[in-house]
Amino acid sequence: MEADILAENRKLGQEVRRLLHSHNIRSVDVMGSIGAGKTLLIEKMAVEMGRMGIKAAVLAGDVTGQDDFDRFRDAGVPAVNVNTGKECHLDAHLVDHALEELDLDSIDFLFIENVGNLVCPADFPLGADHRMVVISVTEGDDMIRKQPLIFLESDIAVLNKIDLLPHVDMDIDRLDADYAKFKKGARLFRTSAKTGEGIEELFKALNIHA
Repeated sequence: MEADILAENRKLGQEVRRLLHSHNIRSVDVMGSIGAGKTLLIEKMAVEMGRMGIKAAVLAGDVTGQDDFDRFRDAGVPAVNVNTGKECHLDAHLVDHALEELDLDSIDFLFIENVGNLVCPADFPLGADHRMVVISVTEGDDMIRKQPLIFLESDIAVLNKIDLLPHVDMDIDRLDADYAKFKKGARLFRTSAKTGEGIEELFKALNIHA
């Protein structure tokens, strides 16, 4: 039964991707634990993209509530609130229905903010062009060794909140080495959503340019 559920999700995810591409929309599924800074990072990127002439929108995924949705709306970013109820991840079915609430012809790029979790979202691709996982310096330097699957299933990995590095006890070189080992030499991006540091490099990785 689990295999059937996963297979059906992948099939629907492919349909979501075809729908987005039919409207010339590129997309990224943003995963990460609670407190990693996903929301602020997406907000900063979406607002900057607006200045670049790129129209971004967000599907704000969470178990319940609409705090993240409100933040995007207050920042002037079109958004849809997507609550999962009890589930610890978004799935392609939820994404498909949420897209019905957006004017797809007015969007160039879609951020899908997944539920704060480093386990469940890995098994449920949503049809996005990229899968990005965000962790923060406050979570320790063993995150990749403890949760390797989500890093293996992601195209891009981001170490956020680097402005806090002087105040936390972590070995960033070890974290970099772990990621390079698991992803065959790939680089861990470093950002500070608070200061904007590293966002330009992240844009390049996502092929976002004016």
